[in-house]
Amino acid sequence: MSGSLVDVIAAPSLHSHPRVGVIVPRYGHSAVARNLVRRRLKELARTEWMPQARAAGSGVDVIIRAKPAAYDASYEGLQDALNAPLSRLCER
Repeated sequence: MSGSLVDVIAAPSLHSHPRVGVIVPRYGHSAVARNLVRRRLKELARTEWMPQARAAGSGVDVIIRAKPAAYDASYEGLQDALNAPLSRLCER
C-alpha cells in the first residue's frame, strides 16, 4: 500500500504476534533527521496500530518505508498517512 509519505508492506508472520519494521532511507538528509522520522513512525505504529492488531489476533509483519516527503511532514501528517493502510491491515 502506497501513499504520499510512506509505503506499507505486509506479510504473514511466522509468529503469533504482529511485528513492525521501519525503513528510512537517507534521501540526502542527516542522521538526526532520519532518526526523527524513524522514531515518529515507530511510535505511531506502537501506539496506533499494534493495539488494534493484537486485539484482532493478527499475526502479520509490517514494514513501513518512508518516502522523501516524510522528512517534511509533521507528526500529525505522518499519523494521517499511516492510519488508512494500517487500519486496512487490521480488517484482514
